Amino acid sequence: MTSAFNALKLAQEQIADLDLQLLKRKLRITESPCDTDVTISNRQLKAFCSNDYLGLANHPDLIKALAQGGEKYGVGSGASHLISGHSAAHEFLEKQLASFQEKHIPNARALFFSTGYLANLTAITGLARLAQRGDLSIYSAKLNHASLIDGVRLASTQTNAVVHLFDHTQLTSLTDTLKKDTKSLKLIVADGVFSMDGDLAPVKELLHIAEQYDALLMVDDAHGFGVLGKQGHGILEQEGIQSDRIIYIGTLGKAAGVSGAFICAQDSFIEWLIQKGRPYIYSTATPPAIAHTLLKSLEIIESDEGAKRRAQLCDLITIWQDEMTFSDWKKVSSCTPIQPVILGGNATALLAAKLLDEAGYWIPAIRPPTVPLGSARLRITFSANHSVNELRKLIMTLKRIEQQVSEKVSHD
Repeated sequence: MTSAFNALKLAQEQIADLDLQLLKRKLRITESPCDTDVTISNRQLKAFCSNDYLGLANHPDLIKALAQGGEKYGVGSGASHLISGHSAAHEFLEKQLASFQEKHIPNARALFFSTGYLANLTAITGLARLAQRGDLSIYSAKLNHASLIDGVRLASTQTNAVVHLFDHTQLTSLTDTLKKDTKSLKLIVADGVFSMDGDLAPVKELLHIAEQYDALLMVDDAHGFGVLGKQGHGILEQEGIQSDRIIYIGTLGKAAGVSGAFICAQDSFIEWLIQKGRPYIYSTATPPAIAHTLLKSLEIIESDEGAKRRAQLCDLITIWQDEMTFSDWKKVSSCTPIQPVILGGNATALLAAKLLDEAGYWIPAIRPPTVPLGSARLRITFSANHSVNELRKLIMTLKRIEQQVSEKVSHD
């Protein structure tokens, strides 16, 4: 039996095991633009699962900007940024992104990436290389996104860094460990908005701790950029924070409606990442037409239209909090467009998602390992394109489906 056959057999067995545990994931093919109304297998569904919080992914001005960008810059960049792929569009975008955070990070400079995953890998592994081998501690929030977790793991492998996990809702263990830490470089890493619960990191407290114990603070604001703050600049704006020890990560494929991500930090940190950030150095640059489109997106985020879209989200969140009640399921309170409903078991979550699909809604079941064991859920998300009436119809549907699921579970 060849090793290739063994590997194939192992893959088949382990996929079957995932299926038995109700953990196998399936792709669904959309046949329409990203919006609140989507077409799947010739059926129209109302989507309450996208991260397109401001409803910009199908915005006519962005569609026009993408076409203009294609005409001006073509469809590919041709190389990595440090070879020949860094265009004027990338440069303009980075300057505009830096301006969003200049009140919060002194001497701010931004670096653009094709994905948030690459941005996080670059930031964590690049900063880790500032320390001598074994002279680094990384403090990572337990519920951080997978890209942060993988960045921490890779940095630990490369530099022999010591990794500590902490609970972002209770910071005593973080401070207790930092008090004893004698490493020359210490890095605290946390999501700004935790993607599965929708709660905010205590960024002010984390910054105070970072200042007290001379650590850097990295905040991945993937789900806050565009949504939080009066101008949509994110969690630093919302919390009124200013510090030269913050490394800020923003994502551009969620509220910004397009794709990509960026790191914003002091100029010297960014220059170091350009020199030593391997994922940045060895990745082909994003097509400049995308960067050109994102300039229009940033313009909308800061405009009166952006403010109106954020206000619509606030209205939806208020209605949900006031009117959505469950008998058995647990509604997690959140001030963001992420509104999780915890059902517990995988079978229950899958049944609820199936009944929602039959009722005309697309809200997938979220299961381990994305969330902790026993906390399978419906991750309901709002878009500024959702109307109040659409939300109230969803609320009525969810109440009915909870009853249906409860009756089936009792019967079984």
